Amino acid sequence: MIDLKRHHPLTMLWSLWKLVKNSFAIVLFLFVFRQGSESQWLFYGRIAFYAGISIGIVSIIWKWFTSRYTADVKAFHIYSGVFNRTRRTIPYTKVQNVNRHTTLFHRLFSVTSIRFETGIKGEDATFQLHVVSLSEAEQLEKIVAGYLAEDAQTGATEEHDTLDAVQAVEEGEAQSDPFITDEVMSLPAKEKQERVVHYHSTRKDIFKASFTSLSFLVLIPVLATLYSWVKDFFPDEEVTESLLLTWLDSWWIAGLMILVLLIISIALGIVRTFVKYGNFQITSDAKRIYISKGMMEQTSFSILKERVQAVKITQSPMKRLLGLAEVELTTAGSLGESEQEVNSLYPFLPVKQAYTLIEEILPSYRVTQEMEKLPRISLWLRLLKPSWGWIMVTGLLWYFKPLVFGQKHAWWMISAILLVWIVTCRVMDFFHTRYILHQNFIQLRTGALTSTLFISKREKVIEVQITRNVLQRWFGVASIHTVNRAKPVLHHRAHDISLDTAKSFQSWYMGRTQDVQTR
Repeated sequence: MIDLKRHHPLTMLWSLWKLVKNSFAIVLFLFVFRQGSESQWLFYGRIAFYAGISIGIVSIIWKWFTSRYTADVKAFHIYSGVFNRTRRTIPYTKVQNVNRHTTLFHRLFSVTSIRFETGIKGEDATFQLHVVSLSEAEQLEKIVAGYLAEDAQTGATEEHDTLDAVQAVEEGEAQSDPFITDEVMSLPAKEKQERVVHYHSTRKDIFKASFTSLSFLVLIPVLATLYSWVKDFFPDEEVTESLLLTWLDSWWIAGLMILVLLIISIALGIVRTFVKYGNFQITSDAKRIYISKGMMEQTSFSILKERVQAVKITQSPMKRLLGLAEVELTTAGSLGESEQEVNSLYPFLPVKQAYTLIEEILPSYRVTQEMEKLPRISLWLRLLKPSWGWIMVTGLLWYFKPLVFGQKHAWWMISAILLVWIVTCRVMDFFHTRYILHQNFIQLRTGALTSTLFISKREKVIEVQITRNVLQRWFGVASIHTVNRAKPVLHHRAHDISLDTAKSFQSWYMGRTQDVQTR
């Protein structure tokens, strides 16, 4: 157990660093860019800045002195405030995800941050320690995991425990309150030894992934920045243009510059991918999935398998060319800060390996590669469906008739190109769309350029809809819509499927009563 205590003292330093980082732009403006200015509003602005920083520092110290937390046998208890005392209680049974994030700051002081998240909305439903020692973080995870393991064991042997309780009463034995034993507390250590490593990133994977991120496109902003720097260095535009033309006239200098910049951009992309996705590892045990990544800043994440509501496999055009895919887990609870992307099972997995990985870490899920196509009539429906966006853009082009490359009648060419692009996307979406209802599973694949394969169990789908507009009624097709519990709620749609399949989809969902049991 964790006795009532304050947060780690380094929390104040972490908050101070965050305050300085958030104020960096203001410092540059007030004290660097406007250093020699004697404007009155800048004078008062600097005074306001000093006052704000002082209030921020006092607030950080005050918050540390007035905030405490404890962990007993059943829940976290968080206390804050002095005059208006607030107490929050988060039961361990509500904890769905455990997320660790170790930045350079944390690694410097051998600490980490830990976040326990529930499926309840609002920030008050999350217990987060921005700075905590590694040993205490391990202890907190053990407490939660130990309680959940004991609770599950108690629920599984409820009848047996009831008989033992009756027998104990007959013998006159006193019943004690539930507690977490040392054996249960050591469960995470045992589970860690029993974890199965499903994937570990290699140098080849990272090198291949760096090209899917289109890192070589950094060449364009680099050239723009270089040209802007040259213009600032030579105020006379004629000098800048003549210098640029001199470089371009010599083909070997221009080629060498482009080659060097291309190599640098690719190298930077590889380094960025290596730092972000290096040491990426996916493991699992009987109950949880564990994801860890990062070289300089390390992020680890664990999620209960039973909390997974759906799986999404996404392929961009570049990933489709290289045979790669990104696997994402959709959970009932929040996944923390979106910028950490902790719900992704590595964004650069080979497609076949991604299918195998899903079935390995989630044995209750099945991935079927053979799926049904849309009826041919759906293609004609999509081609005949009016594009209101194209109509509006064409109307604006016809009204303004903009000059493009000196061509007066270029507006109709732009309209034609846009129309061809829309038709091409619709045709590609038609051929990419697949669906199948397999026992208690549903698989939907949609998308034109970027395709998404959606996989979910019937018991995880909380709502379905079948809709038909006027054109769909004429062509005898329909659209289906599924809703899964998540934060935010996950919606997935498939359009223009056959009417018979839509009716089968409704009957399939009605069988959900066989999968969901009310206790």
